[in-house]
Amino acid sequence: MSVDREVVLGEISEIRLPGGKTLGQADLVRALTIEGGHVRFVLEVRDAAMARELAGVEDEARRRLMALPAVDRVDIVMTAPASRQAAPAGGGAPSLKIGGHPTAQAGPQPIPGVRNIIAIGSGKGGVGKSTVTSNLAVALARAGRKVGLLDADIYGPSQPRMMGVSGRPASPDGQRIEPLHAHGVTVMSIGLMLKEGEAVVWRGPMLMGAMQQLLQQVNWGELDVLLIDLPPGTGDVQLSLCQKAAVTGALIVSTPQDVALLDARRAIDMFRKLKAPVLGLIENMSTYVCPNCGHEAHLFGHGGVEVEAKELGLPFLGQLPLELDVRLGGDSGRPVALDDGPTARAYAQLADRLVKGGMA
Repeated sequence: MSVDREVVLGEISEIRLPGGKTLGQADLVRALTIEGGHVRFVLEVRDAAMARELAGVEDEARRRLMALPAVDRVDIVMTAPASRQAAPAGGGAPSLKIGGHPTAQAGPQPIPGVRNIIAIGSGKGGVGKSTVTSNLAVALARAGRKVGLLDADIYGPSQPRMMGVSGRPASPDGQRIEPLHAHGVTVMSIGLMLKEGEAVVWRGPMLMGAMQQLLQQVNWGELDVLLIDLPPGTGDVQLSLCQKAAVTGALIVSTPQDVALLDARRAIDMFRKLKAPVLGLIENMSTYVCPNCGHEAHLFGHGGVEVEAKELGLPFLGQLPLELDVRLGGDSGRPVALDDGPTARAYAQLADRLVKGGMA
């Protein structure tokens, strides 16, 4: 049995604050969620001093809610707006808030320590862009490059699963984020800041603020290349990236069929309008070889991306096969590029082209 939202708010809204107002009048409750008997919410306070003043209020709210018959757990987090955060008493770090509005900056900025920033995009979903990104990151790391991977697919972050990382990244000072590491790659994703399966429901300014934080507030260290896995399409995240970061260029992933190529052209046009060079095109799911009989089939057509690259005067960087092990590797958190089979060799050749071209 789940407790009603209005009942929860009614129980805590009349709690008196030190200044005389009630909790409801002060409008401090944020992000209230109820899952069965589990109640969670944030108390957004002015600063650490106010947080100390409201310690008794937090205790009283928890006591009242736990007294309700349908409630078996209460989690309350006290946080301050990012622009006014200060370390609370006891030396602990305040909670890092992701997804605030962006701050002003004078044009695209480099990321300290990062030599190249490569955006990996597609005009549509379902072409394997995230799979290509994770495997390319691993292939570059195996080639001796210092590689970072930023999962900027805000609405559908999949890199934590594909790279086999989990757990919320640390933020010792409440301002800088320590990324995670897997398979020789430095990894950061908005998915690591959320519960698995939790939806992000943000408008443009919050998306742009999140992108700015993930670019500039993560301790990326010294990297030869940072790969950025973009969401499909041509929206706010892509715009924010090119406005906030000094992007070296973009790679476009597409499958060979005409429908995918139509959307790939839109992605190319978008990057050109944003003055981000398109470094080349990659044909994914180019061919399928039956593991039983060895018959080769072109399920999505074949060679369409290479033809498109020639027509547009852009480099064609290679073809990647459709293979069961690619899917199994992504689901298990062990990208297929870690192995030594034909698909791993295809990614190694792609990585080698980027290295020899000075892009990684």
